Amino acid sequence: MNDLTLALWQTPYAPTVAEALQRLDETAAQARAQGADLMVCPEMGLTGYAIGPERVAALAERADGPMARAVARIARRHRMAIVYGYPEQHPDGGRPFNATQCIAANGRRIGQHRKTHLFGDMDRAQFSAGDRPSAPFSWRGWRLGLLICYDVEFPDTVRALAQQGLDALLVPTANMREFDEVPLQMVPARARDNGICVAYANACGHEPGVPYGGLSTVADPDGACLARAGRRASLLVATLSGNGQK
Repeated sequence: MNDLTLALWQTPYAPTVAEALQRLDETAAQARAQGADLMVCPEMGLTGYAIGPERVAALAERADGPMARAVARIARRHRMAIVYGYPEQHPDGGRPFNATQCIAANGRRIGQHRKTHLFGDMDRAQFSAGDRPSAPFSWRGWRLGLLICYDVEFPDTVRALAQQGLDALLVPTANMREFDEVPLQMVPARARDNGICVAYANACGHEPGVPYGGLSTVADPDGACLARAGRRASLLVATLSGNGQK
């Protein structure tokens, strides 16, 4: 198993999907120039997170919709996998899912997850809870898993993935400043307790009434911090060892 270089894109939310995609394209080029194989974006990274139920519903699309196709073009152009968040249409007409997908460097969708643990009134007003547990997927010899923000705070949820032979857990998030204990304490603990790498990519800046805390973190299987961002926008790059040691 080769080493895997991750880029965590810690960024404020863009005002429009078009601008978010333009920024993603530019940042993917920077990440690839720094040797990244895979880039992880924040929760709901293409649309914004605290945007209200009506806006979420208006922007929601199928897993193979226009946003997915745009991200696939970016992934192919920069020869790099991308994990991004978006609102996914509910097949039964309910509130959209808070979803994330991994698009491989060839533009193919290889992993997906719908957030199962909704946090607070805003989350519950905007989204339906995911209707199935997260499943790991394989890429370049690595066994990878996806969770979203609050999901990672539940030990049993992480353990269920880890017990399926997981090597690394990728977590798009929109964690707020008052919950710094998540990147500083919980993320390293989940890595150590399960013998896996955990990459936690947070937003920064703010949306109306919601200040995001940054502190995007990569923890190794011993719970040691491989890399951590500050509060401001940054591109955090870390290489995970592929020597088989956990």
